[in-house]
Amino acid sequence: MDDLVTYRPGTRFGPREIRLASDDGQPEMYNLDLGIDPFNELRIIDHGDAAVKPGDAHASHRAIREAVDNAMDAGAVPIILGGDHSIAFPDISSVASRYEPGTVAVVQFDTHADTAKELNGLKWSHGTPFRHLVDEGIVAGERLIQIGLRGYWPFPEEFDWARSKGVRWHLMEEVFERGIDAVVDDVLTEVGDAEHLFLSVDIDVLDPAYAPGTGTPEPGGMTSRELLRAVRRLTVERGLVGMDLVEVSPPYDHAGITAMAAHRVVCEALSGLALNRRGVGPKPEHP
Repeated sequence: MDDLVTYRPGTRFGPREIRLASDDGQPEMYNLDLGIDPFNELRIIDHGDAAVKPGDAHASHRAIREAVDNAMDAGAVPIILGGDHSIAFPDISSVASRYEPGTVAVVQFDTHADTAKELNGLKWSHGTPFRHLVDEGIVAGERLIQIGLRGYWPFPEEFDWARSKGVRWHLMEEVFERGIDAVVDDVLTEVGDAEHLFLSVDIDVLDPAYAPGTGTPEPGGMTSRELLRAVRRLTVERGLVGMDLVEVSPPYDHAGITAMAAHRVVCEALSGLALNRRGVGPKPEHP
C-alpha cells in the first residue's frame, strides 16, 4: 500500500519487485560471508500478499494486521515487504502483542524518524507510526533505536518528544564519523536487556545512489554494504522475531537496484537468523 505517503507514490508495487529481484527465482542462496544457506536451515514460506484495499488505508492496515497475526499463529517469524512505512504500526503491533510488554526492541533503519504526531493533519501516515507505537504503549520508548537519520526533518519538537520517552538515535553523521561497526556495537548494548528484536528497514536509509527507487530520497545516506553488514550483525547476534522492509518505489528505480538492495537486506536477515539458531560462534568453513 502507498495511500499514506506524503511525497512520491509507488511503493504499492514494492513487494512484487523485491520478489523478482532474486537472481533466478530459485529458493536457495549461499551467504559467502556467513557460510550458510538459510533455505537449508529454515523453513521459508512466501505467505503471499495481504488483502489491502487501495484508497482505504484503514482497511489495508487491518488486512496487514490480520496477515501478520496469521503468520504469528503459525509460529513463524514474519518478514513483511512494503509498502509505505505506515505499515509498521499494524505489523509491529501484531508481533509485540505476542510477547510481554517492554520485551521487544525495535531497531529502525531510516532517514526520517517517523515520529510526527500527525502530518498534513493526518494521524496515520508513513511519517507517524513510531510516535503512535510508543504513545500507545506497544513499544517502550527506550526500546526504540534509530539508525541513519539525516536531512531536514524531523524538527526539534519531535526530538524533544523522543528524549522525553527515552528513544535513542544514531545520526548518519555518527555512522560516517565512527563507522557502522562502532554504531552497531552501541546498538547491541542499547538493546542488550531486551528479550526480542524487531528490525524495521526503510530503504531510504540508503543514499539515493544505492536506492533511487524510493518516495522520499535524501542525499548523504548509508551505502548498501553498511546496511547489509549492520543487518547481518544484529540478526546473527540477537536473532529476530520480525522485520519489515519498506518504501521501495519501483517507478523511480533505475535498473532495479533499489529492489535488489532490499532483496539482499532480507537475505542477510534470513542468513543471520539461520546462523543465530545454530548458536553464535565461528563461521562455518567455506567450500
